[in-house]
Amino acid sequence: MRNSFFSENESENSINLFLRNINSLKVGFYSVGLYPASLAYNCAMNEGANKILLAPRPGRELLGAFSNEDLKKMDKNIIDTVREMGIRKDSKERRYYDLADLIERCNIVILASNSNHIKEDIEKAINLRKSLKREQVVLTCLVGSFCVDDQEKIPFILCDKYPNLSFFTGFHRHGALRNPKDSFTANFCHPDSISALVGARILNQLSPKIQVSAGVHNIECQYLKAIKNISSIFAGFINDFHSDKPGMLPTINTVLLTQSLDQAASVSSVVRKKSPIENKLLSLNGLGYGVEMIKAQEIKDGKYIEKRDHTFSQLNAVIADVLGSMSLPTEGKPTRNFQAGQVLSYLFKQLKRCPSNIEEFVDYCSKFGLTLGSMEGLKSLNYWPHIYKKYNIENNTCSMINLIYLCFHANNDQKKYIYNILTEPDELTNFCQLSVHDKDSLDLSLRFKGINLFEDNGFLFNAISDEDNKNYVQKSINHHQNFNNSSKYIEVIKLINNYFTNH
Repeated sequence: MRNSFFSENESENSINLFLRNINSLKVGFYSVGLYPASLAYNCAMNEGANKILLAPRPGRELLGAFSNEDLKKMDKNIIDTVREMGIRKDSKERRYYDLADLIERCNIVILASNSNHIKEDIEKAINLRKSLKREQVVLTCLVGSFCVDDQEKIPFILCDKYPNLSFFTGFHRHGALRNPKDSFTANFCHPDSISALVGARILNQLSPKIQVSAGVHNIECQYLKAIKNISSIFAGFINDFHSDKPGMLPTINTVLLTQSLDQAASVSSVVRKKSPIENKLLSLNGLGYGVEMIKAQEIKDGKYIEKRDHTFSQLNAVIADVLGSMSLPTEGKPTRNFQAGQVLSYLFKQLKRCPSNIEEFVDYCSKFGLTLGSMEGLKSLNYWPHIYKKYNIENNTCSMINLIYLCFHANNDQKKYIYNILTEPDELTNFCQLSVHDKDSLDLSLRFKGINLFEDNGFLFNAISDEDNKNYVQKSINHHQNFNNSSKYIEVIKLINNYFTNH
């Protein structure tokens, strides 16, 4: 899919005209949920209403995502202004804009639908661009979960399937966007640096309270958005269940953040081999990146090889999104995925066990006003094993996601261990500390405890060349194993390694 503001044969005059008129260009949001409507409210509140057009899904009200209670708290004049953003006024009768209207009138169209509709929306938008001869409209998404192919039932990252699809992201609690004193950051990511720069410039005009920066890592950022929504469920659970233990909360959130970034960096190493970022006209430094490249390496067979690509981690608004989604706000409600984690805590306290299945958990969530459609993290979690294998994610970079996945999907005997880990602070912090080790490091740490986690002789044993020393080490291991009372966190690490190796 070609997705650019300029055609391949664009003349210099037309480019100059486009840039001269950039202050008058408009942005369209299709499928208006809580976030687009709240962003529109922010723009109307800050005199940016003429920059946005809104189009609800067919049959839905423009502000239908807001509760009546929320609407009563909002400024009536601003609400009226937001409604006008969605009304087409040049027709015989007033009606809502639709997707075709946005493509005809805007230069950026953001498909704001969630994973339930985004696949059909992007196909429809691509076809409309062609039929309306508006190929230079840049299509953008902000979906925060993995999608699934309806025929093959295979999950995928939308921006990986459409490498030129733009991605718009930032941390915007919809309630906070209606705070006239607050200010926000966001990233507009497009793999072409010029398109990224132009798109960020257009979006940066929407409101003086929203600062948009350019980025090129659309695939990595969409993965990070999906995985942080899962992590937010974990964070919500921990912040509620262990609210009386503030000392452990920073540890949990740090591991969740670090592992989210490590996973996205692993994904980057995979996807950029088939979709390389080639910026011949403008360097990443020119977009605001500190350095052109951040690579993680490891030694294999005596040589350094690329392990992960962390270049995307310089996008501050994206990292802020992860941090903010895993934090309890000082005012207003946390994200809906965080709220789902709070519901999970309530379930644990009531039932003294893990959920029997996803359906039981969703039923509890519905009692607290949370629908499955609003919890992108839970939908992404269902697809986790396939994503884990597709992008070669290693256990030490996703042990927390593995743990929350098994909370729903392990068998009843295994869930007893999972429950104990999640509810006992010393077991959980030990799990956090040890599960981030790679296989060799984990093997080494556990063998000093007299525990043989892996079937082979292990890193330490194989590193010893002298046979007498090998015999001594083996006797020492056997001696420790005779007295070993394996901790619950070690049993769960074993469970995770076996489960995700065999599934």
